[in-house]
Amino acid sequence: MRLHEHQAKKVFKDFGISTPEGKVVNDPDDAEKIAEEINSPVVVKAQIQVGSRGKAGGIKFAEDPKDARKKAKEILGKKISGIKVKKVLVEEALNIEKEYYVGFTLDRGSGKPVAIISSRGGVDIEEVAEKTPESIAKEELDPIWPLHDFKARKLAFKGNIRKEAIQEVSRIAQTLYKIFTDKDATLAEINPLVLTEQNQLLAADAVLNIDNNALFKQPELAELREETEEDPLIRKAHEYGFDYVRLDGNVGVVGNGAGLVMTTLDLIDYFGGKPANFLDVGGGAGSATVENALDLVFQDPNVDVVLFNIFGGITKCDEVARGINEAIEGRELPVPLLVRLAGTNYKEGLKVLNDEKLRVVSDLEDAVKEVVKLAGE
Repeated sequence: MRLHEHQAKKVFKDFGISTPEGKVVNDPDDAEKIAEEINSPVVVKAQIQVGSRGKAGGIKFAEDPKDARKKAKEILGKKISGIKVKKVLVEEALNIEKEYYVGFTLDRGSGKPVAIISSRGGVDIEEVAEKTPESIAKEELDPIWPLHDFKARKLAFKGNIRKEAIQEVSRIAQTLYKIFTDKDATLAEINPLVLTEQNQLLAADAVLNIDNNALFKQPELAELREETEEDPLIRKAHEYGFDYVRLDGNVGVVGNGAGLVMTTLDLIDYFGGKPANFLDVGGGAGSATVENALDLVFQDPNVDVVLFNIFGGITKCDEVARGINEAIEGRELPVPLLVRLAGTNYKEGLKVLNDEKLRVVSDLEDAVKEVVKLAGE
């Protein structure tokens, strides 16, 4: 469960992390009133649970209250990644001296929390890792212990945090890690953690994702869930019981097993494409599950081509093939569909597939190259 920015900031503030002054509104007139109360330039931010709001026009700066009303009117009702903006956060604009990054997530390979601190905040941390890895400090943590002061300072130093800010960044990192553990989070992130010209450190943005399986332990956070505000595709994926993540590309991906899907995403990226989603239907997927998966990915307006990559083990390829046939029977495919089958009963599956409506490619690399080419066209 992902909290809205203003909800995450409330949690952060309760634990002692400073945030900019601001309030949530759903009406342009109220945005003007809040800007008058703040009495300084403000930033108007769409409150939706998707990334890249700024790139989509969901974050706008306003010089005065009337401008805040104008910007709120532009954002409210706007659709970003298919979600209609119903609320905006109006908060003081900061005089930024420097932007940092502090975050905690889970390494599912090691089963341990990971701390990340960087002197390059305000941009995607993945981009920082690729272009300037020397500006990032990353370390696995023992979940038995809190984040000790010496370790937090070491991480801040390795992340190239300026000397005079190391102690305070370390304190914020320790507090954020306590939030991460106390609230059963899968991700707790401040990006950017802003050092102002007045030498204050404030969480200019806040991300807090809670483990759905732990919501029974977090009743006060579970009450904040607004399913109507969630990405409709993610909400539908939950109903189907799928592991689904929406990405920003145009190549739809369906596979059985997280490792296989991740490999497929990496290959798409390697050959110059951009995945539109991560969709794992799990092991032993029957025909109904397969039909639901295709139904889900076909509904994504960003998808221009779909690659269905199945490696049969527990999952039998002939059963998957029947599910694909049922999903496409009697309908015009909205986008090209490529299928790669390998493993248990794959020969039987190839015989079953309706190859008049889809393309069958036996080699994974060839399949990826073809979908990347189609997506580019």
